[in-house]
Amino acid sequence: MILIYYFCKMLLKGGLNNMSVKLQIKSIYRDCSKTEKKIADYILQNPKEVSRMTISEIANELKFADSTVFQFTKKLGYKGFRDFRNDLLTEEFDTEISIHENIHAGDDPLTIAHKVFDSSIQSLKSTYKILSKKELEKAASIILNSDSTYLFGVGGSSVVCADAYHKFLRSPIKPIYNSEFHLQLMNASLMRSNDCAIIISHSGITKDTIQIAKLVKKRNAKIILITGYQLCELSNYSDAILSTIADETKYRSESLSSRIAQLAIIDSLYTIIMLNDEEKSKSSLHKIREAINETKE
Repeated sequence: MILIYYFCKMLLKGGLNNMSVKLQIKSIYRDCSKTEKKIADYILQNPKEVSRMTISEIANELKFADSTVFQFTKKLGYKGFRDFRNDLLTEEFDTEISIHENIHAGDDPLTIAHKVFDSSIQSLKSTYKILSKKELEKAASIILNSDSTYLFGVGGSSVVCADAYHKFLRSPIKPIYNSEFHLQLMNASLMRSNDCAIIISHSGITKDTIQIAKLVKKRNAKIILITGYQLCELSNYSDAILSTIADETKYRSESLSSRIAQLAIIDSLYTIIMLNDEEKSKSSLHKIREAINETKE
């Protein structure tokens, strides 16, 4: 409950109100109660109708008290129902023509590609809107003040870790990564208090990743979390949280769509680190390029 309280305070300060209503609802949906999910589902399925209904009409339709609907809009970060409804009216909310939902089996390859690109672009735009200066600065500071930076993630998240490792090798910091889960556990067990971990998990509830996070905290090392759900289990162990926003297409899950945003966050951290000490960064890059050039004709 305390975590939800602080999350809602962040919402009221404008943290997620830069997103569309749909993405605001989606970002907290998994952590909603059964009653809240019924309200959320009704709004998502009937956005145009809801934007023209009173709070009493919605409550009567769902057989809830007015106060229940009001509290749900408060949880989304609105001061009241009227502000929430105004957002629905002004953002031309239409799920039928959403770029995230209009991929059809009969589309030609180029059309499908364009729609997938649109989905990736929207994921980047949505994540861009909620990027936190405070959390970015905190994450960069943790990395720059650590002896080694360990990268952890399983499944698709491991692919992003591999990309981060490939980038950070060019920087002055010392990255450590292995794709195999048991070896990740072994790496975590060897961490020291002056090390840090970047943990990537879209859902934030993967058991293997939570096990790693617990082990990292036992070693008193700091954790930077990149996730699509700020209220996830992994956030309880994290010192800095960088969030992504993604939506699903018909044949592409949100976890796949989020990968482009995760990569952009990694690129951002890499660039911040490289600019922190340009002389060391140039020296590191020079060594890497010299080694790579030996492999070319």
